[in-house]
Parts: sequence; C-alpha cells; structure tokens
Amino acid sequence: MDEAFILVVDDQMNTIETLGEVLGDELDVHFALSAEQALSHIERQLPELILLDIMMPDVDGFKFCEILKSRLETRDIPIIFISSLSSPEQETRGLEAGAVDYIIKPFNASIVRARVHNHLELKRTKDLLRVLSQTDVLTGMANRRRLFELLDQVQDRSLRLAQPLSILLIDVDSFKQYNDLYGHIAGDVCLQRVAGVIQSSLRSVTDVAARYGGEEFCCVLENSDQELAIQIAERIRSSIEALQIPHLNSAVTRCVTVSIGVATSTPSCRIQHTQLLMNADKALYAAKDLGRNQVRHAH
Repeated sequence: MDEAFILVVDDQMNTIETLGEVLGDELDVHFALSAEQALSHIERQLPELILLDIMMPDVDGFKFCEILKSRLETRDIPIIFISSLSSPEQETRGLEAGAVDYIIKPFNASIVRARVHNHLELKRTKDLLRVLSQTDVLTGMANRRRLFELLDQVQDRSLRLAQPLSILLIDVDSFKQYNDLYGHIAGDVCLQRVAGVIQSSLRSVTDVAARYGGEEFCCVLENSDQELAIQIAERIRSSIEALQIPHLNSAVTRCVTVSIGVATSTPSCRIQHTQLLMNADKALYAAKDLGRNQVRHAH
C-alpha cells in the first residue's frame, strides 16, 4: 500500500507516540492535539483517514466528527474513533455520528494496524467506483452529474475566498450534420479530439472540464474574471479550428468549429451557479445566432 496520509487527532502525547510507532513505518502519519489544529492540517491537505479521540479540550470528538461529515470536502473521509470510553452507548453514538469504526483504549497494535489498512482499502475501492460513476466514458472528462457536484464545491470556495467564477459552455457547430456525413464512429473520435483541446487549455487542476451532454462541453474556471474567461474561451475556439478536422457539411466553414458562451460571477455581483449556467447558455445561443465559430459573453 502507498504511504497514505493519516491524521491522528488526540490530546494525549502517549497515544500519539504509540500510534506513530504502530503506523509510521507504512503510512504518512500526521498529528493534531485539538480539533482546531486538525482543521489546519485538513485545509492544507485532505487526509485519507482520521483517527479521532473523543475527549479533547476544545471540541469533543463526536462534535468534530459531525462537523467533518457536514462538509462537502471532508464528508467522505473515513473516521475511526479511538477512545477510553468503552460503553456500548458511546460506541453507538460514535458510529451514529458518522465514524466507520470504534477502537477502545488501551488498544492492540495489530488490530489498529489491520483496521486502518482495511478501511483505507475500502475507501480506495469506493473512490474508484465513484470516479467511474462520475466520468464520461467517451472523453474521460467529468460527466454532468460530477459537474454539478463540483459546482457546489467551487461556488462555496469562491464565496469564501471572494473570487470571481466563470463558466464556459461549448457546442460543436453542426455536429448532427457531421455524424450524418462521416458516421457516429468518426463523430466519437471528433468529440475526443475536441475534449483533448479543452482539457489542455485549462490553467490548473482547480479548473474543471466536463461533457455537458451530446456535443456540448462545460468548463468551470475558478478565480477567473470576464477578461480571463474570454481569453481561455478564445484559445479553445481557435485551437479546435486549428485542428482542421474536415467537415464538409458545416454551415460555418469546411472544418469542425465550436461556439462558446461565457458567464461570470463576481464577488460584488454573486449569483448561483444554476443562474450562471443559464447565462452562459444564453451567450452560447447568441454566438450561434451570430454565425457560430465565435465566443460571446453574457451581459
């Protein structure tokens, strides 16, 4: 197993030292003495698993577990309680709070190691299944379902950081006519090449590209104002035209092109992502009405 990032949250140094000895040889183990310290770790890097004490000075483990399970970014991190509270009622409360396991102190090193490894393996299997369910098979991009999940996270982060957020809606011009002339297999290859250009045009891992449906794609650009979003959209448009994929049935030109609608939400004028998508869609239709193979921004 690769060195998974494990976070131990416990205010007792003897427990921290013991768990470091038990898990440190095989896993990347970090420690926090309080919920506040734990949150600082989590903001820097999401752990793959958390070992959590219940009796802590600021926020108790039950409450901290509930906080983590209420947040989109942390709700899928498995939490194992390690506590000296040994009653069935306390164990039940821990599991009901969202923990995947409950280990009673003093603990057996072999049992802790085995349970941690089992839950890490289970999480990785769940993560793989989640990725498969959220990925468009043809292009390898995020699918529409994943797009809307990410939009919730991105908008929350943009609000918190007071950053602009932009959306691009991209449509392959005259794609039905392309399929009619060249066939659906060629159409699939065309969409894969278009998707490759879109993916390579994004700035960083925080930007998201997804297949929105059929021949439509969507990009979510964090910390991107109107000017930057239009620049990225124009780069995508010109790069796809530069592929020179033949399209003799196009109403635009003799190669494959795209039309792009852009919409931006700013800290001073914040709108929900559903409205942002609608605005981008209106801008996309304006691009089509004005002749296609162009970028238009919502006003």
